[in-house]
Amino acid sequence: MGLAEKRKIKELQDNTIPEREAELLEITDSPIRYHIDWESLSNDEVGLNFLDNLSCHRLNMALRVICSDSLGKEAVAEGLTTVNLKNVATPADRKLTFANGVLEMSCAYAQATSGCHSDNDIRLVLMQGL
Repeated sequence: MGLAEKRKIKELQDNTIPEREAELLEITDSPIRYHIDWESLSNDEVGLNFLDNLSCHRLNMALRVICSDSLGKEAVAEGLTTVNLKNVATPADRKLTFANGVLEMSCAYAQATSGCHSDNDIRLVLMQGL
């Protein structure tokens, strides 16, 4: 891992992820935590630059739709506790699952939008599990 990757990970850990968790609390009225597989991103400077937009921002958009009323917020509070993010090599390796309170999102971050899940896909997976 080079200096650029170390700096970006530190920025994400110290600023971006805490801000996104605060947004999740604002949207859902529930504390939802990110767990990020930093090792999978350690040698991917391009992927690190896309992590926030391709996962965190899209999750927020999906949750804004789900949590548009008290029933949605209640369902999320009872069903979603953690979001696990992992970087994978190719779009074919992507994965999106939701079970036991954990949303798992594996994305090929360096592939930009072709390597991520849409906010609609995220919303549908969450809705099926809530």
